[in-house]
Amino acid sequence: MNDFENLAHGPLNACGLKMMQVNVGLKCNLRCLHCHLSAGPNRGETMDRATMAKVVDAARQAKPGLVDITGGAPELCQDLPWLLTELSRAGLKLQVRSNLAVLLDPGLEHYFDLYPGLNIDLAVSLPCYLEENVARMRGPGVFPKIIEAMRRLNAKGYARQGGPRLDLVFNHPLGPYLPPCQQALENDYRAELTGKHGVAFSSLLTITNMPLGRYLDELRTNGQEEDYWALLRNGFNPANLEGLMCRRQISVDWNGRLYDCDFNLALGLPVNHGAPDHIDRFDLEALSGRAIVTGPHCLGCAAGAGSSCKGALS
Repeated sequence: MNDFENLAHGPLNACGLKMMQVNVGLKCNLRCLHCHLSAGPNRGETMDRATMAKVVDAARQAKPGLVDITGGAPELCQDLPWLLTELSRAGLKLQVRSNLAVLLDPGLEHYFDLYPGLNIDLAVSLPCYLEENVARMRGPGVFPKIIEAMRRLNAKGYARQGGPRLDLVFNHPLGPYLPPCQQALENDYRAELTGKHGVAFSSLLTITNMPLGRYLDELRTNGQEEDYWALLRNGFNPANLEGLMCRRQISVDWNGRLYDCDFNLALGLPVNHGAPDHIDRFDLEALSGRAIVTGPHCLGCAAGAGSSCKGALS
């Protein structure tokens, strides 16, 4: 057994399928230092429409409470509007994970109409409320674009009563640290973003940086990798095991391969232990009770207050 299974006293099993996460590709307008998928402008992976059609069929069968679209920057996938429209026609609740800055790129501003038109919630990666920290992680000039996009979305009803959600996602600005208290940090975000920039958001979600991709490279460069692994092991919190996101979701990559979570996708660890590992063989019953593929990186989701696509667990 790996470190996680030793602390968890054994492997994990899924207990249903309430969320389907769909990674439509790794092409991104940004090259963030903390990206666990190492997405960027030079990546060519993208989901084609034939695979999207299979995703729609599987989602109709599974009827998850949420279909969560991610990337890369999902908007750089040419057929994303088709996928969103078909999923919406199937009556499914949708969320897109966006960096928002991409919406200001030439040819992509139509998403300011498409997203509210389909009542799509947004989860926006904003690793800090300070422009200098965002510039360090994502590049200069990105923070003002995010603020401008938030203003335009607020004008379309986002983060307003009765409108779609606009949640922000926090990752610690580099270094071997766990996220601070989610609610306290949300208050700080509101003071800065609403108080100083006049933009509104729904909630803040804190996610632990996983020791994968560029974030792992950064830890190694700074001689902090072992410190971070020790922090995750020492911070293991068994109260988080029940709520771990892998237990109630499945992730699909741009080629249709199935994973227990986006982090396993980053590591190339598909669904295993007898459950189908491709959308071509989608089996709701088998996937809903499957044994989950775990590894040392799973300590990141179980440490401290816990970490999931929907923020802290406890």
